[in-house]
Amino acid sequence: MNDLRVTLVQGDTRWHDPAGNRDYYGGLIAPLRGTTDLVILPETFTSGFSNEAIGNAETMAGPTVEWVREQAARLDAAVTGSVQLRDGDGVYNRLLFATPDGAVSTYDKRHLFRYAREHERYAAGRDRLTLDWRGWRICPLVCYDLRFPVFSRNRFDVERAGQLDFDLMIFVANWPSARAYPWKTLLRARAIENLCYVAAVNRVGTDGNGLHYAGDSAVIDYVGQPVTECVDVETVVTVTLSAAELAAHRERFPAMLDADAFELR
Repeated sequence: MNDLRVTLVQGDTRWHDPAGNRDYYGGLIAPLRGTTDLVILPETFTSGFSNEAIGNAETMAGPTVEWVREQAARLDAAVTGSVQLRDGDGVYNRLLFATPDGAVSTYDKRHLFRYAREHERYAAGRDRLTLDWRGWRICPLVCYDLRFPVFSRNRFDVERAGQLDFDLMIFVANWPSARAYPWKTLLRARAIENLCYVAAVNRVGTDGNGLHYAGDSAVIDYVGQPVTECVDVETVVTVTLSAAELAAHRERFPAMLDADAFELR
């Protein structure tokens, strides 16, 4: 593993304006070419977190998937974030992970936010995604998934012989400021218990439902210490994750060898 440069893009997503959001986020990330390996956008970055946006959901052949591909190729970096996408009879809160070669991997949000009735409008995903990017094994998840540690558990000697499933966990979110303390606390818990880095991107501003978002995007290391933390303003920040320091911590403190085996249904 080499070190990995990760960029958090904490923006003020426009309400129900996919074209405007593509222009907005495209402008924020335009200067990043050659300076990063991975660009992380918020959850539902083309519309905001809205049950009503379902009526304008695109497909995998739509303009946002093509835009994500174009950004990855132009920046020579992976680009990820989630959008509402129609697939078959359902609309999913689907995370896209695009790489410069044009490939797009997807993860459909498994845990739908009942409190906001997301489960009544959107279809739930089932399977977790882990993927390889520039020597790192990455597990990207979406917002409410953060509250479910079993699904995000980093298992040992399961997906990779003699290794943990992943090195970096990503959360893309629209997490209101009223619940900022659980957000900050759970990010640290996921990093500590999983012996990995966590990179999390939340939006800022006030959405069309009147909900305020304080950002609080962050990169947390494997002992729960912040590598970087964002405040309540539009922010684009790049940090470098140390492969050597992560490997040294896992060798020093191999808690994964004492973990419980389980089966997820």
